[in-house]
Amino acid sequence: MKNFAGKVVVVTGAASGMGRELALQLADKGARLAISDMTPSGLEETARLLEAKGAQVHSQLLNVAEREAMLEYADTVLAHFGKVNAIFNNAGIAHHGEVELTEFKTFERIMDVDYWGVVNGTKAFLPHLIASGDGHIVNTSSLFGLLSIPGQSAYNAAKFAVRGFTESLVQEMRLAGYPVSVSCVHPGGIKTAIARNATVNEGSDIAQFAELFDKKLARMTAAKAASIIIAGAEKNKARILVGADAQFLDKLVRVLGPKYMPVVARAAGATLKPR
Repeated sequence: MKNFAGKVVVVTGAASGMGRELALQLADKGARLAISDMTPSGLEETARLLEAKGAQVHSQLLNVAEREAMLEYADTVLAHFGKVNAIFNNAGIAHHGEVELTEFKTFERIMDVDYWGVVNGTKAFLPHLIASGDGHIVNTSSLFGLLSIPGQSAYNAAKFAVRGFTESLVQEMRLAGYPVSVSCVHPGGIKTAIARNATVNEGSDIAQFAELFDKKLARMTAAKAASIIIAGAEKNKARILVGADAQFLDKLVRVLGPKYMPVVARAAGATLKPR
C-alpha cells in the first residue's frame, strides 16, 4: 500500500496515545477511518478531532477480545464504507509482575486483549482486505516482542505471540499471492498512558512503575511513533522498529543470542530495584 488516500482504514485502541495519532495522521493522508476502543470519552474525542479534519469517520465501542463482536464489527464497517483496505490492530494493555505472584486470570486477560485481539481483528477483516485488491494488516507487537525482561512475562508472552503470528501471516500472504501486505510493529518506549493504565501484582507500586517508564523509558512521542509506523506501512515493511531503543536492542539480541538475558536482567534489576 503506497498511500492511504481514499482508503478505508480500521484502527483499534483509538481513544488515546498511538491509536489516536495513527487515526489523525491517516486522516491527514486522506483515509476514511473506522475507529474503536472501550473508552467512550476518549473515543468520542478522537472522532471529534477526525471530523474537524473533514475525515469520514465510523466510531464504535468495541472489546477486541470478544470474537463475535469483532466479526460483527467487520461486517458493520464493510456495510458502512463498502470496502475495507487496512486494519491497524493497535489495542493493548499491560501488566507488571513476576510469574510467581501473577494470577492465572491476569495472564489470560493480557493474552485475550494483546494477542487474541490481534488474531480476532486479522481473521475478521482478512476476507475484506483480500477482496479490496489492495489490503494491509499492521499488527502492534512491542520491543518486548523482541526480547524479554523480568516482570513482564504476561506482556512478553502476548507480544512474542503477536510477532510469531504476524511473521507467519506475512509469508502466507506472499505464498498465496494475495494482494495483502502485512507489517509487525515493535515500538520502544513511547509516551502514552499504557504504563499508567497497567495493572500490577498485589503489593507492587503502580505509581513507581509508571514514573520509571515515563521518565526513563518513554523517549518518543506517540505522534512521532505513528508517523514511523505509517511510513513503514507505506513501504510495505514486514517489520517496523520504532525508536532507537527498539533498533539497538533488536541488534543486541541478534548478536548475543540467548546471552542477552543475563545482560538485560542485570540492567533491569538495577533499574527496577525499590527506591
